[in-house]
Amino acid sequence: MIGDPEKDPGSAKVVASFDDCGFARTLGLRVIAVEDGAVTVSMEGKGSFNRGGAVHGGAIFGLADHAFGCAANLVGHEVALAAEIRYLSPANGPLTATARCVSETPTVSLYHVEVRQGNRLVALFSGHGFRLG
Repeated sequence: MIGDPEKDPGSAKVVASFDDCGFARTLGLRVIAVEDGAVTVSMEGKGSFNRGGAVHGGAIFGLADHAFGCAANLVGHEVALAAEIRYLSPANGPLTATARCVSETPTVSLYHVEVRQGNRLVALFSGHGFRLG
């Protein structure tokens, strides 16, 4: 569940800015949950299939990166330093990506993101962030 905008207007503003950006609209990304610092983003996958009929790896990366970015920016202004993904199985339908902070210092963070189609794990993503403020 997305947090209450009246209780946490900062988080609601971050979520709205991520949902409204052109990249999210192009891929059909939408934040569906913000709970205990974790952010879950959904993607239907329509229009994102590769020539083999699976969701394109770039679309999966974009979904995971979007979840990472939203989660990292809930606590301050962060930019990505590095990111990596491991594809575990092909996907052919709606996906979710859940990002959680696993380590942080005052300036650097590490987020792990799980990308799933239903209960099936599709990819694992790690994102390193740099806090600007």
